[in-house]
Amino acid sequence: MGMASVVHNGVHIPLKLSSRLPRVSPPSPAPKWARPHLIQLHIPRIRTGGHSRRGQSAPIARSRTTEQDDDLSTSEGERVDSRSHDDIGNVDTSHTSSPEKTQGREVYVSSVCAAVAFGVGVGFKDGVGKATEFFAGYLLEQSLSVDNLFVFVLIFKYFKVPIMYQNRVLSYGIAGAVVFRFTLILLGTATLQRFEVVNLFLAAILLFSSFKLFSSEDDDTDLSNNFVVKTCQRFIPVTSSYDGNKFFTFQDGVRKATPLLLTVAVIELSDIAFAVDSIPAVFGVTRDPFIVFSSNLFAIVGLRSLYTLISEGMSDLEYLQPSIGVVLGFIGCKMILDYFGFHVSTEVSLGFVATSLSAGVLLSLMKKSD
Repeated sequence: MGMASVVHNGVHIPLKLSSRLPRVSPPSPAPKWARPHLIQLHIPRIRTGGHSRRGQSAPIARSRTTEQDDDLSTSEGERVDSRSHDDIGNVDTSHTSSPEKTQGREVYVSSVCAAVAFGVGVGFKDGVGKATEFFAGYLLEQSLSVDNLFVFVLIFKYFKVPIMYQNRVLSYGIAGAVVFRFTLILLGTATLQRFEVVNLFLAAILLFSSFKLFSSEDDDTDLSNNFVVKTCQRFIPVTSSYDGNKFFTFQDGVRKATPLLLTVAVIELSDIAFAVDSIPAVFGVTRDPFIVFSSNLFAIVGLRSLYTLISEGMSDLEYLQPSIGVVLGFIGCKMILDYFGFHVSTEVSLGFVATSLSAGVLLSLMKKSD
C-alpha cells in the first residue's frame, strides 16, 4: 500500500505497511434473454469479511516498532487463519472439470433416452396423439429450461458458490420445483376444467412474456433488492462465509444460516418465476394433466446434468431469446384460437416449436463460428 520512513537521531527507518484483501471478481454481465420474464430477481451481495487498514505516515518512537511488528504478525496470523474457512471471495465458481462434464453428458443422454422411451410407451398405450403431445410438451419445457439455467449461473456467480456445492443446491432446487409444479398443474387443470375463460388469462401471460423477451433492454445485473432475500436475512441470521456444504452453522454460539441456504431459496424463487409462463405454455399444447406433469418431470430431471454441460457456454446462444419469444407468442395465439373454436393440431405445434428453437440454436452457432 505505501512506504513511510521514520527519522530518529538521523537514522531513516523504513516501514512497509501492506493490506491484503481477497480479490472478488464482479459477476459477468448476462445477456438480456437470461432473466425471468415476470419477476425480476435481485440478490444481495454477501460480505466476504475483508477489512482494509491504510498505513499512515506519522512520527513513531523507536520503542513502538516492536509493538508494530506484533500487530503485523497478528494480522498476518488472522489472514492465514481466515483462509482455513470457505471464504466467499476466493472460490472457484465457474469451471467444471472434464470428468464432471463427461458424467454430466452421460446422465443427460440417459435422461433424454428415458424421455423418448416414455413417449414411445405412451404412444403404444394411448395412441400417437398423446405421444405427440408429450414430445411437444417435453421439447417446450427443455427449451424454456435453458433460460432458467442461465439465471442459475448468475446466482451461483453472485453468491460465489463453490463448484463442489453447486450440485447439492441444484438437487434441492429440482426437488422443490417438482413439488411446486405438481401442485400448480393440479390447480391449473381443475381451474381450466371449471372456467374455460382462464385460457385467455394464460394466453395473455404468454403473450406478455413474449413481448418482454423482444422488448427488454440490457438491465443492471445488480441483484441486491429482492424482497424475499431481505425477508430471509431479516428473520434468519446469515453468515458471511460458507461452512462446507452445510445450510446452518454455529457462529459465536448462535445458529445461523449459511449463504448456501440463501442460494437455495433464490433458486426456488427463480423456478417459481419461470413456472408462471412455462406451465401455461404446456397447457397450450395439451389439457391432459398426466402429459403436462410427465413432460415437466422429464425436463426438470435433466436440468442438473444440462447445467454441467452448458453452464460455461450459454452466453453464446444469442439467438435463443428471439426463438423462445416466438414460441411463447405462438402458444399464446394458439390458446386464443382454441378458445374461439379454431383448433391448431398438436403436430403443427410440435413442428413449429422444434423449427423455431432449432433455428435459434443454429443461427447462434453459425455466428459464433464466424
